[in-house]
Amino acid sequence: MASIAFTLNGKSVRVEAEPDAPLLWVIREHLSLTGTKFGCGIAQCGACTVHIEGNPTRSCVTTISSVAGKKVTTIEGLSPDSSHPLQKAWIAEQVPQCGYCQSGQIMQAAALLAKNPRPSREEIVTHMNGNICRCGTYPRIVKAIQRAAKEA
Repeated sequence: MASIAFTLNGKSVRVEAEPDAPLLWVIREHLSLTGTKFGCGIAQCGACTVHIEGNPTRSCVTTISSVAGKKVTTIEGLSPDSSHPLQKAWIAEQVPQCGYCQSGQIMQAAALLAKNPRPSREEIVTHMNGNICRCGTYPRIVKAIQRAAKEA
């Protein structure tokens, strides 16, 4: 076990965990934030996407020791009251069906808009490639990102 300190959603935290424990499980099990989902466990689906220092990262294959001293943001930290432009756009465009992948989709999209506030459709599609939606709501995801870019 190791004591690992990092910033989570703007607050300093310290956890006792095995250094090679996946960040996903520390977030969910130790810190009780369940918005970040387990999808595949091999960084292929994007359901577990969080931001580390502002970069979208698959938390299922990221060790807790690798985030020591860093800033981690989960879907819960994106906006305390669900008022982030992407969250509003997701609702307006009725994106979710089952909803399971949505926190990872939103976190991936938020990283894009933070770096490129006015992405083209092609840039959106390229950036979101690798985040899988088993329900196939890709057209609505693109529309929601475009809406958020216009309204932000």
